[in-house]
This record gives sequence, C-alpha cells and structure tokens, in this order.
Amino acid sequence: MTIDELDAKLLSLLTSEPRLGVLECSRRLGVARGTVQARLDRMIAREVITGFGPDVSPAALGYGVTAFVTMEIRQIAGHDPVLHGLARIPEVLEVHTITGGSDLLCRVVARSNPDLQRVIDQIVAVQGVLRTSSIIALDNPVPYRVLPLVADVPRHRGGRS
Repeated sequence: MTIDELDAKLLSLLTSEPRLGVLECSRRLGVARGTVQARLDRMIAREVITGFGPDVSPAALGYGVTAFVTMEIRQIAGHDPVLHGLARIPEVLEVHTITGGSDLLCRVVARSNPDLQRVIDQIVAVQGVLRTSSIIALDNPVPYRVLPLVADVPRHRGGRS
C-alpha cells in the first residue's frame, strides 16, 4: 500500500481545500508540521501526488466541445512518433494507449463542432494515424475524481478487500 490512513486524511483535506498550507493542515490533522511536510514529500517522491497546479476549465477558455477520439495507427515504428505528433496539437488534452479495436484514445476539446472537424483533421494529418472515430461528450455528470479512492484506503489497508 502506497499510503496509510494519515496520508488519506491529508489527501482528502488538500483535495477539498487545495489552498491550505502545511501549517494549517498540521493543525487540522492534529500532527506536527514536520510530519505533514514529510508525508507530502514522500507522496510526491512516490508519485502519489502528481501536481499542485490549478484545475483549468477548457470551457472557460472558450473550448465548449469535448470529444473522445479513438484511432488506429501504423505500428511499424511504434506509438512514439504518433504520440509526439499528437502532443503538438494544443486541443489534445490527453492520450491513452488502449486495448481493443483501436490503438489510442484521446480526449480533445474544440470551440465548436466545426472547430472539432479542424482538430480531427490535424489528428488525421499526424504521420502514422490510419483512422479515427469520434464521440462528442454532451455532459460531464461525474467529473474526474480520485477522492473516493483515497477515502477507501483505510478499508483496504494491508491488501484486504
């Protein structure tokens, strides 16, 4: 197990109130400031915590359309050349290698449906992309979250299920 109950409480606190400082976290958790700092440092080193930046809404930046694009790629040279090409397209927010009938899954944003066509055209122009399929997201009723996993850690402590 990568985190224990205190780590879970600290992560829950920082997830619900990300602007809290180490001193306030230590006060609320009832532990020394050095303990909180050491726990944060350890979780950063183990890549449990992957960032502290603000979550930015693409819609607030004018990108109101979200789509998921699957693609088949020419795998002679592997994934890397395609991944490098996709990384140069600002509207490609993330890319996952996947199993099944396609090779990659991308979350992309666009300003409108016609703009989505422009983004898809850029994706298709990447050397090695053979075919794409797109699904437009209508709503995001359960946004990306990890707090339920963090809250579940004490229950599964020690590898028990």
